[in-house]
Amino acid sequence: MKKSISFAMATVMALSVTSAGSMTALADDVTITIFNSKTEVQSQFEEKAAEYAEKTGVNVEVYFSTDTVAAHMATRYASEDPYTLSMVDAKDIYSLAPEHGVDLSDQDWVNDTDYEISVGDAVYGFPICVEARGVLYNAEAIEAITGEEFVPENYATLDAFKELLETLVAGGMETPTGIMKEDWSLGAHYLSEIYEEQEDVDAFITSLHEGSADLINNGKFNALMDTFDVLMQYNYAKDSAIAAEREVTEQKLAEGEIAFMFGGNWDWSVINAYDYSEKMGMMPVPQNTEDGTNTKLVGGGSKYFFIDASDNTSDEQRQAAKDFLNWLVYDEEGQSFLVNDCALVPAFSNNALEVTDPLGNSVKKYADAGALVPNYNYAPDDHLSLCGASFQKYLAGQIDRAGFAEEIENYWKSTTPVEH
Repeated sequence: MKKSISFAMATVMALSVTSAGSMTALADDVTITIFNSKTEVQSQFEEKAAEYAEKTGVNVEVYFSTDTVAAHMATRYASEDPYTLSMVDAKDIYSLAPEHGVDLSDQDWVNDTDYEISVGDAVYGFPICVEARGVLYNAEAIEAITGEEFVPENYATLDAFKELLETLVAGGMETPTGIMKEDWSLGAHYLSEIYEEQEDVDAFITSLHEGSADLINNGKFNALMDTFDVLMQYNYAKDSAIAAEREVTEQKLAEGEIAFMFGGNWDWSVINAYDYSEKMGMMPVPQNTEDGTNTKLVGGGSKYFFIDASDNTSDEQRQAAKDFLNWLVYDEEGQSFLVNDCALVPAFSNNALEVTDPLGNSVKKYADAGALVPNYNYAPDDHLSLCGASFQKYLAGQIDRAGFAEEIENYWKSTTPVEH
């Protein structure tokens, strides 16, 4: 699917921003192409197009594909038709950018973020936003039953969390949790926390690949699966968990029929379509653990731009792409576009705009406090679908915890970890 969009970057090019350096004015007939892999911001880009086009003649064609990012990018490079600017996942920066990307080390924005991606001495990945995962909550619905202010920190342990769930049930909320059954939520998000919260993540992944890991006796695996079992126990759709629709679950959370759901701040793009409660947020996944991970969200930079370095892209196009990135970081309109229009948590410290949606606001607070467990960005492309399918079997009651652990171990023994 192709969206041809003209972005006006005159604001950037006319601007003289000391921290951003001087911008290079471009000819009106310059065209750059962008691959967008974050579908929830597509319409926002489209809406910005006319305004951009009025101020500059730089034309931008924005593309989207239903293929995996890696597969789509491989096709484009095989056909010698790369995008000027590509939005990819972190692991794709490591696999693609050293061969195909422009070194952006000399860009001023590198000094204003902690989330850029470097390979060796070269900076290739421009972080588009910060995203994180945890348990989403509806404080208004909780407080209506308990009569007390909801303080997420009071429910960091599974024991305390389960006690609260029992209180909610006794108060009339028969099923206070919801679970998204999608493979990406189960396989790429919840399961990944089991890796990410290990003391040495790479060593743990290596042990899985080599077949020496004993997952069913791993403390972190069991702590997070104990929590997942509690989420299943109180799930509004536990009798047909694998059939629950994401939109229904998110609507129930938004409107207070349920109080908790595992997810991320990206879920606001769905929740805000409903009659949502004003007092919502995100908290770490409750766990009976002493390692401190139950006081942190899991997250970091999410989605990265890199600029094509091949002969298929001209220097003028590369400069236009650099100017666009600088616009996002340093221009007030660009900053507002990310935070207000796209509802993203900025990855750059100079962007002081308040994140207004409650989930993003929670993420920013944890990020500013240094309370994020870093993402593990190097799962193979089929991890989501294959391990997600195994997790769906567990959710549906088709396998027990030992069977689930065995399927995850078998997956990693049969694949090759992504080099990074």
